[in-house]
Amino acid sequence: MQAIMNLLEKYVVPVAAKIGSIPWLVALRDSFIATLPITMAGSLATLLNALLSTYPAQWGWTSFVNAVQPIIMIDNTVSVGSLTIFAVFFSAMWGYHLAEAYQVDGVAGTLISLSAFFMGINSSASLALTGKLSKSAAKVITDAGGSYANGSITVPNAFGTANLGSASLFTAMIFGAIATVVYIWLMKKDISIKMPDTVPPAVSKAFTTLIPGIAALYVIAIITYLFQTFTGQAFGDWLSATIQAPLLHAGQGAGMVLLVSLLVQVFWFFGIHGPNVLAPILESIWGTSQIANIQAFQHGEPLPYKWVRGSFDAYVWFGGSGGTIVLLIAILLFSKRADEKAVAKLAFAPGLFNINEPVMFGLPIVLNAIYFIPFIMAPVLNTAIAYFVTAAGWVGPVKIAVPWITPPILNALMATGFDWRAAVLALVNMVIAFFIWVPFVMASSRVQTDAPDDGGTAA
Repeated sequence: MQAIMNLLEKYVVPVAAKIGSIPWLVALRDSFIATLPITMAGSLATLLNALLSTYPAQWGWTSFVNAVQPIIMIDNTVSVGSLTIFAVFFSAMWGYHLAEAYQVDGVAGTLISLSAFFMGINSSASLALTGKLSKSAAKVITDAGGSYANGSITVPNAFGTANLGSASLFTAMIFGAIATVVYIWLMKKDISIKMPDTVPPAVSKAFTTLIPGIAALYVIAIITYLFQTFTGQAFGDWLSATIQAPLLHAGQGAGMVLLVSLLVQVFWFFGIHGPNVLAPILESIWGTSQIANIQAFQHGEPLPYKWVRGSFDAYVWFGGSGGTIVLLIAILLFSKRADEKAVAKLAFAPGLFNINEPVMFGLPIVLNAIYFIPFIMAPVLNTAIAYFVTAAGWVGPVKIAVPWITPPILNALMATGFDWRAAVLALVNMVIAFFIWVPFVMASSRVQTDAPDDGGTAA
């Protein structure tokens, strides 16, 4: 056991620490976190509409659905202003946090990243028509630079909502990064216009970022022009089809899901916040998949992904990473150690709402050799069980983003749109984790009992 810990501490921990301190990745993580209010608002609207419209319509409650139409329309408006254009909000936060990470003006970084994003996506929108278009209407469309073919109108100089949602997140990341890095580099080189001290600060700051901002946007414009010239398509369309879609598909593989689950636990064992370190992967792959599921559910379409970001919270991280609420229950029932029982009593209430730092550092679990095996084994096994059960279709996929402080079991129930089978799966996983933890809790008690009288303990 000690040899394994030494190996991990020598090779894994330094890499994790370096990853966790890279400004780019920290900015990416913070950008996703900053969009949480938008995600929650859109998810709440989707959940409410499921309760007011989707399920009642399936049950034949037509009168009820008609009566609550005003609320349904309000929810639809919230959804359109949040999840439907999610990439816009992410792009703004990405530029802001990346610029702030390098100590330059974050507001300018926000605008530059946002502008670069719009340059990278398709600037024409397609509208499907159910009827036949008259010749006069077709001429108007053609004169305006649009086209009509196969029952669809293509409108130029317009951004379709399909290009403003989660499908364009990778475009926002890449173009936002390129533009903001050019801006940061020029700012650091002090290539800017200096104004006299008598000029108001807001005006002075705007002129300071003028040259770097213009240069950054022209770099993106040149890239966009060259790409469209040689490929005949927008960069965002190409990226979604050739890179983002295959990457999201790879995220549905068992190997990748289990590997991330394992790494989160390993990092946490050494005191490194696993979900934070891996947030760029968790959010860019499974977070994107989750938003796609939410939007599909909202429109009554088949869910495209089985495993998403919320699946970890619903079926694995009960009380926080490691499923530590289960450990606290095991300690309260079986431990004979006064110190562990005292920590468990204090940590149980926060743990119920997925705040597990008190138990991670108070018990502690970090660098506690006795709890290493269950801390790794229980979440990985829970992940494997939940993954295969969901992939088999025995439980509906997660399709709602719920607040991270939602207690276990209730989290799974709400995240799947009140699929009772999800609550059963979460409960089963908690029971399995409980029986994995119990022998080690009892072993920890024996270590304390067998400890010498001089106060030394092995834990």
